[in-house]
Amino acid sequence: MVEYAKNWLSVEQQVERLTEHGLQIPDGNRAAKILAAIGYYRLTGYLYPFRMSEEYVDDEDRTRVRVLSRYRPGTRLSHAEELIDFDRQLRLLVLDGIERIEVAVRMRLGYVLGRASAFAYEDPTRFTAAFITDGTDIRDPNSSTHVQWLQRVRSRQASSDEKFVEHFRQKYDDRMPVWALTEILELGHLSVLYRGMNQVDAEEVALAFGVPTKRLMASWLASLNYMRNVAAHHARLFNRKLQNAPSRPKTGQIPALDHLRNSEHPKQVYGTYNALAVIAYLLPAIDPDTGWTTRVAALFRDFPASESLTIESLGAPGDWGALELWQG
Repeated sequence: MVEYAKNWLSVEQQVERLTEHGLQIPDGNRAAKILAAIGYYRLTGYLYPFRMSEEYVDDEDRTRVRVLSRYRPGTRLSHAEELIDFDRQLRLLVLDGIERIEVAVRMRLGYVLGRASAFAYEDPTRFTAAFITDGTDIRDPNSSTHVQWLQRVRSRQASSDEKFVEHFRQKYDDRMPVWALTEILELGHLSVLYRGMNQVDAEEVALAFGVPTKRLMASWLASLNYMRNVAAHHARLFNRKLQNAPSRPKTGQIPALDHLRNSEHPKQVYGTYNALAVIAYLLPAIDPDTGWTTRVAALFRDFPASESLTIESLGAPGDWGALELWQG
């Protein structure tokens, strides 16, 4: 393990360091203000695609690519500023789209489970064996995913200051019917609950959103929860490799998303675009008049492209504008 030994740098020294690495900074005072507002690592994260690279041969005689600290000729501070603004607008759109999906999923899960009983979420018979079975590793025994989920939900109930939660707390010994309980659940809770539902109930929920299988819907909910957390914590969505990428439908399952299968390049498989396409597909089943796809398409058209960077850095296909998915 190497010990970190780099020195602290003042904002002014950070500006000098960026200049030494080849970044064109016509106004040092402006650069200092930007660094003071967002920080060195956030700024350089947006500039990462502009860094130079070189090939080398490793110890096993394999050719690899090394990213260098120096920026490509012509890289300007304004490149980062434009990308930061683009990313800020993209995060707001992502949060808007996922909010609508999250609220609709709350309703649908409460509706489908509630038909069985008001407290179906407590009933092990409504869930898969994997969801309700305790862990069997004697080195690290765990309660079932169902029990762990119930514990997290009860903790959320206890910390809620919603009036209707207080009503159930006082009048019904804190026991809430599923159609009320889902109103205080976040997308992460909903995603875990959905994954544990039995096949029939889960498929009913999926079909309500135009999704053909439980497996696909479960993957999408988990991925959108990841996207929501990234956006909500103001982290960079631009040029991000999704740690939890949504599964791509088989060709022909959802024709509007067939283009997601056109490439196996990591950018196309794990890029932010895949999750955006999933949101664009799901929203019309919830509210066809949100205008979300139109707003995202307009933002795509305003992408600050350069010689070093295009909209394809998000994983978008070059002909994205011709796809029916983005026609509004």
